[in-house]
Amino acid sequence: MTRHVDVLIIGAGLSGIGMACHLTRENTGRSYLILERRTAIGGTWDLFRYPGIRSDSDMYTFGFGFRPWIGTKVLADGPNIRQYIEDTAAEYGVTKNIRFGRKVTRASFDSNESLWTVQVLDEQTGETETYTSDFLIGCTGYYDYDKGYQPSFPGQEDFTGQIVHPQHWPEDLDYTGKKVVVIGSGATAITLIPSMSKDAAHVTMLQRSPTYIAALPADDPVAVGLKFARVPAAVAYKAGRARNIALQRASYQLSRTNPKLSRKLMLAAVRAQVGPNIDMRHFTPSYDPWDQRLCVVPNGDLFRILRSGKASIATDHIETFTPKGIRLRSGEELEADIIVSATGLTVQMLGGAALEVDGETLATRDLVAYKGALLSNVPNAMVILGYTNASWTLKADLAAEYFCRLLNHMKAEGYSQVVAVPEEGDRSEASLMGGALTSGYIQRGDGVMPRQGTRGPWLVINNYFRDRAMLRKGAIEDGILRFRREVKREAVATAESRSA
Repeated sequence: MTRHVDVLIIGAGLSGIGMACHLTRENTGRSYLILERRTAIGGTWDLFRYPGIRSDSDMYTFGFGFRPWIGTKVLADGPNIRQYIEDTAAEYGVTKNIRFGRKVTRASFDSNESLWTVQVLDEQTGETETYTSDFLIGCTGYYDYDKGYQPSFPGQEDFTGQIVHPQHWPEDLDYTGKKVVVIGSGATAITLIPSMSKDAAHVTMLQRSPTYIAALPADDPVAVGLKFARVPAAVAYKAGRARNIALQRASYQLSRTNPKLSRKLMLAAVRAQVGPNIDMRHFTPSYDPWDQRLCVVPNGDLFRILRSGKASIATDHIETFTPKGIRLRSGEELEADIIVSATGLTVQMLGGAALEVDGETLATRDLVAYKGALLSNVPNAMVILGYTNASWTLKADLAAEYFCRLLNHMKAEGYSQVVAVPEEGDRSEASLMGGALTSGYIQRGDGVMPRQGTRGPWLVINNYFRDRAMLRKGAIEDGILRFRREVKREAVATAESRSA
């Protein structure tokens, strides 16, 4: 049985739920379904369950632009973010249009029919299903949910304790009174360490190289003040969001135009937090600010736990695992009962599904991103990827708004098909995300990520203000997008009709 809708969305995380809400908000009149492999809404925020999990972006900008985040916390924890996404879906009537437990294995577009045919595995029953749609939206993020990035460490088979990856945190893991080593220095590691230190005997953060870390207040003082003054939540959210977008952009711009000053300011702030007894070499990266994503800690919780002695940092390379822990190149041995490998993500596009156009299988690495959203030579499709230098949701919201503008324009003009066609020289060798950051997971994912372009709307510069003008106000018909008129085709058998 074939199920047909106007718009088929893959993924029910922040991007997918936001996309569905925009389809309703922008009065597109299009039917839609969301295919979600997991059994719950939330995406990343349903998958990751490690201690202390929280956002690494402020909630004024991480929340949807159209639905205020109610609260004063600058960084919210995973369960509250998951609840926020679920509540948003319920408010906009999205939940009933989600089909859970569905893994998309192949998506094929037929130009003659202007039709997507999507093969789906129902992982509960093992049965294969077929869905068709006029448009396809990839909202799966950019990493593999089945496996995090796990390097092979020398001698790890000799270690007699337990090795855990944060992406697959055991529910029954008991680290009370135990020695823990967390390998990594990114957002996951700096979140885990303060949380685990409450119960563990000692936690050591083992990093190969330092990361820039900034302390933020746990509660936004402006949000607290506005709440005390009884300013309406929607007004406070709008004001706080505008302020934080501007601050994010100013901070990033300073790091690009004057990296020496930015570095000096960041390290001075850390020095004031850690005190005189902790070696600043553990917090002094070799790269410039924002060459990799900045990590943030609420109320300086990481620095506080380091000062207390409940946790410590080792900056070194691993020589080998031993039965009792890890021996470093310096000769020091870190004893451990549990080793947490916070070593990052494995990059993957479209949840691993194969992509075809007119019978030809396409490699996502060969495609170029148009306005950071459409993929070159792939008709009637969009992939939503958020910012790397700001909150993910800022770009996801803009991309969804743009797609709705595009849908409404096509309906008004009687178009059935749209495709972004690059000219020779429009494709660069930089990946869609690699132009901004040098992080390990981005470098490892270079063979999978679409390319960015060299000019105009093909060029990804991760600037919210530029993107807002381009995606909200820029001309739809710009000479790069090619349109076709309505294609007459036979009715598709439907189990879930256009009124889904």
